[in-house]
Amino acid sequence: MIRKATQSDCINLAVLSLQVWLHTYATQGIRTKLSHYALSTFTEQYFNNMLDDSTCNIWVYTKDEHLVGFIVVDLASTFGCAMNGYEVKTLYVSEHFHGKGIGRKLLDKIKVQHGYPFWLSTWVKNESALRFYRHLDFTTIGELNFDIDGELHENHVLSYC
Repeated sequence: MIRKATQSDCINLAVLSLQVWLHTYATQGIRTKLSHYALSTFTEQYFNNMLDDSTCNIWVYTKDEHLVGFIVVDLASTFGCAMNGYEVKTLYVSEHFHGKGIGRKLLDKIKVQHGYPFWLSTWVKNESALRFYRHLDFTTIGELNFDIDGELHENHVLSYC
């Protein structure tokens, strides 16, 4: 089931974010910069703040009352020019539910709710995400760097038109 997130979802959004983010980015293990970023960013308050922001929307995918995935859109964020549309800030699905169409269903939901085009960024070493987006006909429109405490991590910017 896909529905708009509520305040009561925020603690679960924080924990699922930690799970997915660490699995994706801590591929060589845990170290201080990664730990600091993850624990200071993915908090209940972080998601409460997004829910209070009128330009952001969070949609959750639940199965048997368990949060298994979510998508965050920022309708005010642009890349390059407004013609690239709004930003998908986050699309996270628990690894246990990969390959079950959840990511595609969440993307379909935002297409219906907010239209397209839209864009997102993905770490260049996140091959599974890049394959997923290319399979859905996203195209690369640029690059940007994600800064974790002074460390720059290259990301591809992908667009869906």
